[in-house]
Amino acid sequence: GALLFTLVASLSGAPLVRPQRLRLLMVPVLGVMLGAGFTPEAVGHIAEWLASVSMLLVYALGVTAMVSYYLVSVVRWDAATAYFSASPGGFSEMALIGESMGADDRKISLIHSIRITLTVLIIPFWFKFFEGYEPGNMTALGNMADIRLIDAAILIACAVVGFVVARRLRLPAAQLLGPTLISAVVHMTGVTEARPPQEIIALAQVVIGASIGCRFLGVSLRHVFGTMARAAAITVFILCTALGAAYLVHLVTGLPVKTVWLAFAPGGLAEMTLISLSLGIDVAFVSVHHMVRVLFLVAMAPIAFKLLRGVLERAEAASKA
Repeated sequence: GALLFTLVASLSGAPLVRPQRLRLLMVPVLGVMLGAGFTPEAVGHIAEWLASVSMLLVYALGVTAMVSYYLVSVVRWDAATAYFSASPGGFSEMALIGESMGADDRKISLIHSIRITLTVLIIPFWFKFFEGYEPGNMTALGNMADIRLIDAAILIACAVVGFVVARRLRLPAAQLLGPTLISAVVHMTGVTEARPPQEIIALAQVVIGASIGCRFLGVSLRHVFGTMARAAAITVFILCTALGAAYLVHLVTGLPVKTVWLAFAPGGLAEMTLISLSLGIDVAFVSVHHMVRVLFLVAMAPIAFKLLRGVLERAEAASKA
């Protein structure tokens, strides 16, 4: 709801302000919530996920190569802009790394904004209308009135310490990844079993949805319609290939196709884990796969681009011939 209304308002020229400070507060809360899903029982299943994680990495590299080749050979973008627009992970990191390598960071940002927005819009509606899923039970998170003061202090410490440490280590998605890792350690060791209350998580959903919609502030449809249409087509292609990859993982591992598809879907880390929570799908499984995807793609971006650069530049030259 927040995403749709702010998206329409942004494209209509409404005088909105992106809730950056609120998002800064809400994303670490989500990280703490995700870390709370790493109970000793859930961690016992991690070894079973190695095959799906490995296939996710192969899939992510393959999709990046295919989409970047399309953007170079058909759309006739330069190699750097094409590659960093095609990589399905690390929105801000891809724009920053791409800009440093001579890419057009405006095109990269627009492509990734539409990828995340469409994925967040398509996935829940698909599960609602075609899979018969009903929203998960948020009351399992508990209420603000029920949480003990000591548990609240521990959860707040996880958010603050995790964010500060991850930012100093320059980890990608530090606001989410740091609190998630610290919270996971705290919950796996039994320091606390508390989770962020449902009222705070509901507020986080609204803030993050609004922040996605506000990414289109100042965007003129007339000037960027072509890029937006290509981004929409690319997103649908990646979602379809993710579904195909999920089916292959299902054949190999026996994991449910719907769960794997959500783990492979090219949405943002925070957004996709929120969707998994709302749909009542294994949050730990989904969040682990998305964290690995983002970390891998961001870490590999400069190396992978150098390996593919020759192929992309030859395709770029051929398209201009």
